[in-house]
Amino acid sequence: MATKNLPKNPQKNLTVAVGMSGGVDSTMAALLLKKQGYNVIGLTMKIWKGDFHFEGGKSGCFGPGEKDDIADAKKAAKKLGIKHFVIDLSREYKKIVIKYFQEEYKKGKTPNPCVVCNSKMKFGLLLDKALAHGNHFDFFATGHYVNKSYDKKKKLFLLKRATDKTKDQSYFLYRLTQKQLARVLFPLGKLKKVDIKKMAKECGFSAFAEKPESQNFIENKNYSAILPKGKTGKIVDGKNRTIGTHKGITLYTIGQRKNLEIGGLPEPLYVSKIDAKKNTITAGIKSDLYSKKVSVKDLNWMIPPNFIINNKVKVKIRYGAPLTVATFTKKSPRGAALTFAKPELAVTPGQSIVFYSGSTMLGGGIIC
Repeated sequence: MATKNLPKNPQKNLTVAVGMSGGVDSTMAALLLKKQGYNVIGLTMKIWKGDFHFEGGKSGCFGPGEKDDIADAKKAAKKLGIKHFVIDLSREYKKIVIKYFQEEYKKGKTPNPCVVCNSKMKFGLLLDKALAHGNHFDFFATGHYVNKSYDKKKKLFLLKRATDKTKDQSYFLYRLTQKQLARVLFPLGKLKKVDIKKMAKECGFSAFAEKPESQNFIENKNYSAILPKGKTGKIVDGKNRTIGTHKGITLYTIGQRKNLEIGGLPEPLYVSKIDAKKNTITAGIKSDLYSKKVSVKDLNWMIPPNFIINNKVKVKIRYGAPLTVATFTKKSPRGAALTFAKPELAVTPGQSIVFYSGSTMLGGGIIC
């Protein structure tokens, strides 16, 4: 069933390293590549060292449950008949991803740790360390729902949205480079999640099909376990009048309603601005959260900006947000500015914004 959408003539005698998380998607990615005739090996990142105390909560990538995920990845590799290697990147993960996460929150911003993890860890250090340990492979593959193509005219590898739009993960991969894309395979890009689960059950991987999906960055019920404790400060209104006290800016993000603890008003209040220098939070009503324009920095272009003739694009201002129409008023290798077709709710500094033309990703950057 699932193999009908795969390449008809895959290259033989090539080795593909598959990033295996212990979940159904990466397991089926390895299975599909093996059926295509590739030599397949499995690579799993070890990123948890037990440096933080977690009380439990949503399932996530980072936490003590990692040992079970590694065990599942080993079981999957054994059942598939492929070699499997665990690569310890716990020190690097703390230094790169956790530190980035903490520093951004200290600045009053809301970061995307998964974006950094993909570009620097999963598609970067994981492969470098695996190769340094003597594991040869020609390509790297993951269970991401995203498509890749090559534009012969522009001589560029392109990322495209997955066929299953409800599972599309291109947003998290906008920081990949042309060098990284040249060696990456995405076996699930043209498939649907429901078919992947069906295939897993048909091939004897029912436990993987029924395994809960990762729903969060960390396993803990909130981020406070890994964030530095901030100082209490003022909550002010739009006229800079003190209306309450916050518990530390790292506990808040734009659009947040909980924990403001300000009552007795005709309309509920939301976090509309965070000023790290003044250690203040501005609260306003919902209408205060809408923005017509956005500025973007730290860009990574899949397609160079001078190639983008039509300035009207579709954008995602966060992973869970729907695509919305916007127009570039400025675009350069380093920065961009856009105007939304209609005001957007809670455009949050620190979050990633990703640009699309049709199903093709143009690039993305950090909202500033």
